[in-house]
Order: sequence, then C-alpha cells, then structure tokens
Amino acid sequence: MTAYDYLVVGAGLFGAVFAREAALHHKRVKVIEKRDHVAGNIYTKEIDGIQVHQYGAHIFHTSDQEIWDYVGQFATFNRYTNSPIANYKGQLYNLPFNMNTFSELWGVRTPAEAQQKIDRQRAGLKLTGTPRNLEEQALSLVGTDIYEKLIKGYTEKQWGQRARDLPAFIIRRLPVRYTFDNNYFNDTYQGIPIGGYTQIVEKMLASELIDVETGVDFFDHRAQYLRDYPKIIFTGMIDQYFNYQLGELAYRSLQFKTEELAIDNYQGNAVVNYTDAETPFTRIIEHKHFEFGKGAAGKTIITREYPKIWHRGDEPYYPINNVKNNELYKAYAALAKNEKQVIFGGRLGQYRYFDMHQVIHSALVAAKKELE
Repeated sequence: MTAYDYLVVGAGLFGAVFAREAALHHKRVKVIEKRDHVAGNIYTKEIDGIQVHQYGAHIFHTSDQEIWDYVGQFATFNRYTNSPIANYKGQLYNLPFNMNTFSELWGVRTPAEAQQKIDRQRAGLKLTGTPRNLEEQALSLVGTDIYEKLIKGYTEKQWGQRARDLPAFIIRRLPVRYTFDNNYFNDTYQGIPIGGYTQIVEKMLASELIDVETGVDFFDHRAQYLRDYPKIIFTGMIDQYFNYQLGELAYRSLQFKTEELAIDNYQGNAVVNYTDAETPFTRIIEHKHFEFGKGAAGKTIITREYPKIWHRGDEPYYPINNVKNNELYKAYAALAKNEKQVIFGGRLGQYRYFDMHQVIHSALVAAKKELE
C-alpha cells in the first residue's frame, strides 16, 4: 500500500480543488496528469508578455460570493467583461443580442421598435407549444434574422449537427436584452486573473502534502493504482474508466491554431465569433485583450478555434448532452455507485457542461462530503 490517502487523476480545476481541500484536512495526496502541465483546459502560457489561453477563451464569472472569494485567494482578477463580436460575412454585430445588435441589424432605435420587429418575425412562423429543438427555441426567442445570421451557422459548426437535431436547452442561457448592454453574462462577478489561470492551480497544489506528476496516464497503470491507493478521485471520461462496456458517450473536440503576429492589435476585441456556415472556424481569440492590451509592443497572439468530430484518442472538450447520451451516462453513473473506491468528478467524470465556477462548487461539495 502507498503512503498516500488519495490519488487524484487529473490536475484540472476539480482535481486541484479536491487535492487542496484534502491537504487542508491533513491528508496526503498524489496527483497525476496525462498532459505535461497542470491546470487542464484553463492552462495559460506567457508568450511575448501575453497570457495565452491554450485551450480556448476562459472568462471567470459567478454570482456565488463564496466561490468568488474562494478563487480570489489564488489570484487578483481584473475587471474584464465578456463582450464578444459576431462577424457574419464581414458584417459586425454586438453579442449577446441586445439593442446594439438590433440597431446594427435593422436600424431600430428603441426597445419597442426592436420588440415589434422580433414579434412580427415570430408571428410569421406560427410556432406553437414548447420548442422541440434548438432551432425552434432560437426562432421563438429572437425570430428569423438573428437566427439565420448569428445562431444557425455558428451552432451547427460548433456541434457538427443540424440545429433542428440539437436539444433546445443549449440556447436557453443566451441573453436577449432590450438595453444597450454588451455584457455577455448576467453574473455579479466577472474577470480574468491577472497573470493567467495556471498560477491558480499551481497555488492550489502548493502543499507539502501534495505531490504532482505530469505526463502520467492513469490507464497505463490502472490495476496498480486501484490496488495501492485507498481512494481515487477520477476526473477523466467515465465511459473510458469502464472500458466503454456500455457503449461510447459522445463528445465534441476542438483544434486550435495559434499565430504570433508582428502587429499591436489584430481585431480590437478578445473574442470574435464567425457565425456564417462557410468559415471553417468558430472564432478568433486575441489573447492580449483579456488583460487590456498587456504584452510586448508590436506583438499579438491570435488563436483560431476549429470544432471537430471526436474520436477515441482525441481531447474531449464538450459532452453532447442529448437524450441518448444522458441515458447512457445514467447507466454509467449507476456502475460508478458500485465503485466505492472511486469518486468521479468534473466535466468528463460527471458528463456535464460545467463552467469554471460550477466545477469549483462541485469539487468543494465532493470534498466536504468525503472529508467531513
């Protein structure tokens, strides 16, 4: 047997929070991570004085004071507000859908005019009952113009499916505002950690009771780990843990193409979404704008984000939470209940689309249940 009380598989947010809480309860923890760095998908790397989000844009936001205070122990957050721009065939629109968007689309000036425009478009569709899919949900929210220009192409690229085949809930959280407000989120607290996200996880894991090894794959020594460690926190894919015995859960993967450019400012905004169907990438991220232009003069870093079909061996970024996959996950969750030695957590272990604050909350709940 090992001298450790816990093996944490995965050094992302869930694993790091659990490891920290366990150490605070005087437990010895071994953390293993398949990648060559900690911090999972929130990993940031400094290039030209710019904190580059290696796995896509991450903006921290929450209305939970406890979570905001918790994460604030590990970094000082700036006042960044997520205000993406949509590029539809060269035309630029503000996101989320608000009076700026409506004015750009239709030339309207008042909320009443915008509401009338959307109401007329919805009335022409003769939609009845509860929306059955994403397309119906979007049309019932914002009418045809916004759906066709700003939702349909982007969403179908992102998920690799027709909008009418996607569940309605995916788009329910998109704000629609009749004010001139470009803030994407409704949360009380929002910002980017000054100096990047990696430091947060490094500080969480900075304890004499926590040992971290990167470049280690759990499945290379699975039997040994299960034999030697009394308790395992597993944050990988739950279906992979069970060797896909009930079937494969569906995921969506991404490909990132990052460039260093010899200019100060490429697009004037941290995130620009490309909402037409023809452009192969979904968005371009210009990382220096997350910290208001901080970085080397005459340099900027941009990343194009391409959605892709997930195959075994690819990085799984998003669970596809349709009815079929949710039912399959329930069957895996039932198997997981019998694994008394293992706690499953995080986006992949719980097969849920978690934002960062939700991952932290979930890890704190799991740690409290386990340790107290």
